[in-house]
Amino acid sequence: MALVLTATGLFLYLRLEAELDTSIDNGLRSRADEVSALVEQSDSGLRENPNRLFEESFAQVLTPGGRMIDSTAQTSGSALLSPAELAAANRHTHFVERQSIPGMDDGPARLLATPVHAQDRSLVVVVGTALEDRNEALDNLRNLLLLGGPAALLLASLAGYGAVSASLRPVERMRRRAEAISAEKHGQRLPVPPANDEIGRLGHTLNDMLERLEEAFKRERAFVSDASHELRAPLTVLKGEIEMALRKGRSPEELAAALRSAGEETDRVVQLAEDLLVIARSDQGRLPVRPAPVDVRNVFGDLSKRFAMRSRESHREFVVDAPDGLRVTADPLRLRQALGNMVDNALRYGGGTVRLRAAESNGAVEIHVMDDGPGFPPDFLASAFERFSRADEARTPGGAGLGLAISEAIAIAHRGAVGAANRPEGGADVWIALPR
Repeated sequence: MALVLTATGLFLYLRLEAELDTSIDNGLRSRADEVSALVEQSDSGLRENPNRLFEESFAQVLTPGGRMIDSTAQTSGSALLSPAELAAANRHTHFVERQSIPGMDDGPARLLATPVHAQDRSLVVVVGTALEDRNEALDNLRNLLLLGGPAALLLASLAGYGAVSASLRPVERMRRRAEAISAEKHGQRLPVPPANDEIGRLGHTLNDMLERLEEAFKRERAFVSDASHELRAPLTVLKGEIEMALRKGRSPEELAAALRSAGEETDRVVQLAEDLLVIARSDQGRLPVRPAPVDVRNVFGDLSKRFAMRSRESHREFVVDAPDGLRVTADPLRLRQALGNMVDNALRYGGGTVRLRAAESNGAVEIHVMDDGPGFPPDFLASAFERFSRADEARTPGGAGLGLAISEAIAIAHRGAVGAANRPEGGADVWIALPR
């Protein structure tokens, strides 16, 4: 602001000075024309008309050699031009400034000397005016600028400080609130000013971010809680079986049964740990996949063999429906894991025939796992792929509720998608869509 005020003051000063000088020069040219007209009429024209033409100025008429032949009363003592200035005036019009004029007490003056031809001879007309009014006007402006500039700078600084302080006050309130927010305090948000400006929009954006972080914290807490719950059950059973095996008087058959049960619970813990590792890597965007062309019918064949014993034990049948040569770009192991979870759910929760069907749709391949059972509860479809979600915990307590969540994580790692629905004719339909 100091630079702006200084530049503005300098511009005003120089502009006024130029305007005053231009006005003075125009007045001198007009006065020189009038003096030239008088000289053509009379040798003593300047003395005869002092009041009309020279109330605030003066004039002289000189010969080319410098002899004064006419003058106003104020400058009748001697010629106003030096020999060099007179020589220049004989050739062209030019301006001269004097710090003082003999016979005048007005201080600096500005002169105009111009050659004229009058009375059949060459003459030089010199007109001038005092610069007292011009210098006084410039001095007044300079004093005003010197006094008003600092005052304007002070007022502008105070106004700027007040404006910035007022605009940053909401930021300070937001900072104090943000300092007090912690993970243990839920639902706290930053105070947002009512104005729809940059700070207001920043406050809304930060509040949206806090809401997303809070939701993420809730999911993480739920994940840890559910994982702890799922791990506690098999570990408790495992501990009980080991304690029973260590009791005295156990028969070899009882020890073998206890060890088999402990082995089953250990397998369950290992599988749960692997599932949790897949979920954690998926959340971090580091689930490793090695895409390669995969024949869908071969994958269906592997799944049928893998679950053949379970299907026979439950008197269930597999039906495969996939065109020959249909391929997807996917990690074979991850794809079998995702589809295996879907088939496991169909055998665990569904009923009737398990159908494996694949078909192209909108540039992708949709792989469906369907059954003829009761289907999903209507209120469960929205959360079917959430972690640790189970449709019927009382009827099937063995599952951890991670199968479909892992299938979704694998699909996302392949830039695919998953879905679930109830079939109109009855039964559940779960599918995964992968790039062709």
